[in-house]
Amino acid sequence: MSMQDSISDMIIQLKNAGMASIKEISIPNSKMKASIAQVLKDEGYIADFSVEAKKGVVKKLNIKLKYYNKKPVIDGIKRVSRPSCRIYCGSTEIPKIRNGLGTVILSTPNGIISGKKAAAGKVGGEILCYVW
Repeated sequence: MSMQDSISDMIIQLKNAGMASIKEISIPNSKMKASIAQVLKDEGYIADFSVEAKKGVVKKLNIKLKYYNKKPVIDGIKRVSRPSCRIYCGSTEIPKIRNGLGTVILSTPNGIISGKKAAAGKVGGEILCYVW
């Protein structure tokens, strides 16, 4: 079975692992997934991530989830832009999630960055997901 949207798969695995209190997940690696994991780490939603290269063809992206008082730090995560319906925003139109307590992850000309960095750099782009 071919995967149509690998970012949605990553998001669902993060959400499910948090609900099941799993400490680490392993997913197939891509540059975009590694960039999203880097933003999640910079914003404090995950503990760490690493790229594991085995003898096989597919590299694995290992993500260690973060918990506080036995509850996952990622309370919710939602995919916004999909392959069939892309959602874009300008630098002045970046939405605030949970009155600024959440994070928007954007794909911009400067790479994949959080909404705060995009607003500070005055760049817009495609809204990939919301995290709170």
